[in-house]
Amino acid sequence: MSMLTPSGMGGKYRVTGDTFPRMRRPRKRGRVVAALVASVVVLSLFGWGALQLFHVFNGDDGDTKANAAPQNRPCTLVSPSTPPLKPMALPQPAAVTMNVYNATPRGGLAKSTADELAKRGFKVGKFGNAPVPYDKKVTQTALIVAGPAAEAAAREAGTQVAGSTVKIDPTRKDKSVDLMIGTAFKALSSPADAAKARVAAANPPAAKPTCAASAPAAR
Repeated sequence: MSMLTPSGMGGKYRVTGDTFPRMRRPRKRGRVVAALVASVVVLSLFGWGALQLFHVFNGDDGDTKANAAPQNRPCTLVSPSTPPLKPMALPQPAAVTMNVYNATPRGGLAKSTADELAKRGFKVGKFGNAPVPYDKKVTQTALIVAGPAAEAAAREAGTQVAGSTVKIDPTRKDKSVDLMIGTAFKALSSPADAAKARVAAANPPAAKPTCAASAPAAR
């Protein structure tokens, strides 16, 4: 027996010469731990994916708390603030006298637009820069201004410019129509688009009430 061999140990633990026993850790426990960790990771990923699919199929954008209150509140129908437009027969272009005014910083728009409207059969009364109350203040494509007696003529004029709006001035007595060219104006509508707009202008759809969420009841 070697002097390095403790008393009572022999066999494979016996140390002879310069050879020492190798004490290895059991491998089975490490494999079990690794398998458990992998299982937990796989189950976590599977659960996360299932949760995401649940949100997708239920239309949930992840902000459930923020969306729950408005969706659960009762809806109150609010009538339109402006009176609905009534259907009316529109005059032919030859029966409409239009004054064309340029409310933009761009020069030459009034004359070129007036010339094109004349080619389409409208009567052009005046053209030039817009009056002071409208000069550089019309942001849409065009603003049509007329008195109550010229409402039908104003609608007919509005068919020539997409995105234009009609303003009825109750103090105005004549039957002419003012076309105020706005900063968003690019060109007159094509004859085909103007014909479609004419049908809608003569038979405007009924204004629909809007839905306003009621205030939550006090607790």
